[in-house]
Amino acid sequence: MTTWCSVSARSFDSSAMPTVTMIGGGQLARMTHQAAIALGQRLRVLAERPDDPAAQVTPEVVLGSHDDLAALRKAAVGSHALTFDHEHVPTEHLEALIAEGVNVQPPPSALIFAQDKLRMRRKLAELGVPIPAYTEVNSVADAVAFADEHGWPFVLKAVRGGYDGRGVWMPADAAEAAPIIEDQLAHGVSLMAEAKVDLKRELSAMVARSPFGQAAAWPVVETVQRNGQCAVVIAPAQDLSAAKATEAESLALRLAAELGVTGAMAVELFETHSGDLLVNELAMRPHNSGHWGMDGACTGQFEQHLRAVLDYPLGSTRPLAPVTVMANILGAPEAPEMSMDERLHHLSARIPEAKVHLYGKGERPDRKIGHINILGDDPAETREKAERAAHWMSHAIWTDGWDHHND
Repeated sequence: MTTWCSVSARSFDSSAMPTVTMIGGGQLARMTHQAAIALGQRLRVLAERPDDPAAQVTPEVVLGSHDDLAALRKAAVGSHALTFDHEHVPTEHLEALIAEGVNVQPPPSALIFAQDKLRMRRKLAELGVPIPAYTEVNSVADAVAFADEHGWPFVLKAVRGGYDGRGVWMPADAAEAAPIIEDQLAHGVSLMAEAKVDLKRELSAMVARSPFGQAAAWPVVETVQRNGQCAVVIAPAQDLSAAKATEAESLALRLAAELGVTGAMAVELFETHSGDLLVNELAMRPHNSGHWGMDGACTGQFEQHLRAVLDYPLGSTRPLAPVTVMANILGAPEAPEMSMDERLHHLSARIPEAKVHLYGKGERPDRKIGHINILGDDPAETREKAERAAHWMSHAIWTDGWDHHND
């Protein structure tokens, strides 16, 4: 059963500012709500729980599951566009909504390539896009044969679902791979294998595209991963040649057009030691690698996503500083005794230029509970300051030994 958490759905009013429905009540929806307020729009969210990050702050909330067509229908009533803060809505439900006149952006014909990693790889290969070697895995023998050809360890992935390192394994040999594969296949999980890339670093090329076909790209950024999870984003990526940056941006814009993507899209890339760029993943929604733009770009990804799905003219993606560094606030192994509010107080006193974005989440180990953006001139200094600030917010410990009682 689905229920309204607050006000009921309104019928379409041509004199009112648009209502956008976002499926999912996580932090991406929460930050999209912030952008909607500035644009005079209303963001309605379909959230599973009333304490989900977006449900805490958005006046118009439908409680229900993204797997429930009735909930999707209820959330869509009277909205000008329906979009997503995750890719997991069944495409057959979205096709049903489109048949009923709902404006779904991005369309399921594009979204499927963010939902299904194997279909994505096959489509990218068809388009001649550089990708790691891969194969479908239906047995332990499939994986062993692949790894024997392309090298151990290899990357084993669940074809659907999985993020921040979940649904991804890197078995070093057949003895390690076999029980994982047998267990996952026994539980109905589709699997694929990819060659482990000897990479220099990871990059992200974010773009946005409207149904009209207008598109815009942000500067290519470097993403720093720790334990399979994005920890830091440096915008723009340092020591990336203008030619390589243009190549990455052009590739992302091309994919958005050829796949029919609307809204924001992140193209996660591997840069190899030889300078080649390989596509790792696609995300057809706002993305962690674009959070820097909330404070560091003329138009951030959340505002741009709303502009795009409503077919407005897109905003400028011009950076506002030579470098912006985003550091995720990741839950500490044990939550500090000091309250988050007190930590914020001390951070504001010591690093007043830090732009803090908290998600309204409870603290637990490695959970993304917020992020910090810092704009600067010197990349190393700005990164060090952003990481120090994020560590303080999660651990209540200054990495340089600072005594907060003296601030």
